[in-house]
Amino acid sequence: MLELPPKYHAIDVVPDLRAVVSNVMEIADVTAGLQDGNTARFRGQLKIDSADAYKQLSDGFQPLEHTPLLREEDGMHVILAMPSLADRLPPRVWINAVLFGLTVITVLYAGAGMEPDFARSMDPWFIVTHLYTGWPFAVSLLGILLAHELGHYFVARWHGAPVTLPYFIPMPFGFLGTMGAVIRMQAPTRDRRVLMDIGVAGPLAGMAVAVPVLLVGLALSKTNVLPATGFAMEGNSILYLLAKFMMFGRWLPAPETYGEMPALLHWVIYFFTGQPSPAGATDVLVHPVALAGWAGLLVTGLNLIPAGQLDGGHALFTLVGERAKSVLPYVLVVLALMGVVWEGWWLWAAMIFFLGRQRAPLLDEVTQLDPARRLLATFTLALFFLVITPIPMLIY
Repeated sequence: MLELPPKYHAIDVVPDLRAVVSNVMEIADVTAGLQDGNTARFRGQLKIDSADAYKQLSDGFQPLEHTPLLREEDGMHVILAMPSLADRLPPRVWINAVLFGLTVITVLYAGAGMEPDFARSMDPWFIVTHLYTGWPFAVSLLGILLAHELGHYFVARWHGAPVTLPYFIPMPFGFLGTMGAVIRMQAPTRDRRVLMDIGVAGPLAGMAVAVPVLLVGLALSKTNVLPATGFAMEGNSILYLLAKFMMFGRWLPAPETYGEMPALLHWVIYFFTGQPSPAGATDVLVHPVALAGWAGLLVTGLNLIPAGQLDGGHALFTLVGERAKSVLPYVLVVLALMGVVWEGWWLWAAMIFFLGRQRAPLLDEVTQLDPARRLLATFTLALFFLVITPIPMLIY
């Protein structure tokens, strides 16, 4: 339920709202006292560009303690005057700080556990007493995650959108030591342009850090021959395969022989199924910094899945609008099929099905992307196919 501002009188304010609306719209009719909680509805045709019109409406409604909603119905523009919400509670930054501090510890623990000596890597006491040795991995991974989340944060603030600082999610004893981070929008986004800017800023900023980290990490890595059994393998994205080829001059893991199978067919099958087993093949013994870069690509790929409230879902919606809903069933089917090889995709499919079917609400539903933003949104969605990792991890 909306909490109305003090000394708010709906009837008194309608003429003032109409005066503001008349500056940008040829008004056809006005309805006051709506049952949906809005003070008034104005229908007609905008006289100026919708983005410029919304800015004027927002500036004019603010002193009247209202927020405009811009819609399009039956060929007419509709402006709803919504009473402004009560002031938001002040941010509790200490929560962000505590979660970040805990995440630093758990990521250091994960990095220290990457000790080449297997016995030491399985000894919790040794890891705890040598946490400092995990700093290359921790600095690299947290740098990528911070770049991603702060990309969202600073672009949101640049647009004047209220947003929280990142909430990092520690994962004690986890492979990476963290489940990433999230930020929360504290109010609906203005329009598709702002949603696109905020949505793609995270993946692009994260990639700007992840790719150099990956290349530096691979430069610190060595190749070795994989054992016959009892080893875990990080999965491949197209970009990860290309990075290894660029640094080592061949496609890795490189089998002893392709036999009678064409090399291209071998890589297509291996990319999507993890088979045939790479046992005995030559591959990279990844340095912790390289593993952090690989994780950065993985996180970016997951965030760019074109569905729901994920960054990829936002980019898709800003491009095609409500037609994005028709893509969701195909995404769920593909994830379910991929789950046959890596069961984690079933969890992602379930989360998207139950939590990701609603899109982000917009104050201005009329304004479309400009050509430059359409190009950037398309590029970001194309990036998904370069960084998605069909099989993040397999044990042979």
